[in-house]
Amino acid sequence: MQVVAEGLNVPEGPIVLDDGSVLVVEVMGKTLTRVRADGARQVVANLGGGPNGAAIGPDGAVYVCNNGGLDMEWAQGRLTHYGRAKAYAGGSIQRVDLRTGKVEVLYAACDGAPFSGPNDIVFDATGGFWFTDSGHRLPEYKEWGALYYAQPDGSRVTRIQSHLALPNGVGLSPDGGAVYVADSIAGSVWGCELAGPGQLQMAEVPAWTGRTVGRQTDLAGLDSMAVEASGRICVASAPQRICIITPDGLTENVAVPDPMPTNLCFGGADMRDVWITGGAGGTLIKTRWPRPGAPLAFRA
Repeated sequence: MQVVAEGLNVPEGPIVLDDGSVLVVEVMGKTLTRVRADGARQVVANLGGGPNGAAIGPDGAVYVCNNGGLDMEWAQGRLTHYGRAKAYAGGSIQRVDLRTGKVEVLYAACDGAPFSGPNDIVFDATGGFWFTDSGHRLPEYKEWGALYYAQPDGSRVTRIQSHLALPNGVGLSPDGGAVYVADSIAGSVWGCELAGPGQLQMAEVPAWTGRTVGRQTDLAGLDSMAVEASGRICVASAPQRICIITPDGLTENVAVPDPMPTNLCFGGADMRDVWITGGAGGTLIKTRWPRPGAPLAFRA
């Protein structure tokens, strides 16, 4: 595995651009940053708060989940404290114009209820997007998380699933027929078939519509994800691994040279190049994958 860049301030949300550069958000640096093939970096936009996940939308803009701000403390490469920042700015979905760097807040609430900590995002082929809100850890309790579906023009956001423990990564099956969510507390990925854009196929008990797709047996901290063309779900996971969940629910792990990988994405001509963001070491890592990734709905 090749370390392309170092010194990033908790990178997340990697996006491969058509020119071969990679966009990442820096959670603690509060920026959207472009990393070129030679490791050179350029700040595209200052986002404030705590940018977490990112994706290209149908208009070529970058849509960012902003958790509002986190406090993180490290010791010997391990995360020892994690919680809402004292200067918390409120959770939001932001839109960034790549040509100008202009940042606008697209959503900050749903049905009048403010977001807590939007985390990860994925667009479907119709142009709508799914995103998770992890909820923040507070001194007295942990807020519930939720799964949302929204339109990129700011016209509508809908809470699809409430009362999730700590929803983190979100992804779609290669055919777009199912949505997947990684739960960091349970160490599992749950999925649900879709009846249409933003519509879960409801189970008999509406309070829980999903099925467990796979689980890490040691309850490792699952983070964000990418999906292979084969249907395998690849989840960045502490400590120091990518957890791969096969369609039949089996898991395997690939070791990575960072104690806390936060996300990964596929790219390249054959979709077998993989970029991994390392939160503990502030790294962007590139490697080759044995199988191609599923193409995302939109590129830039």
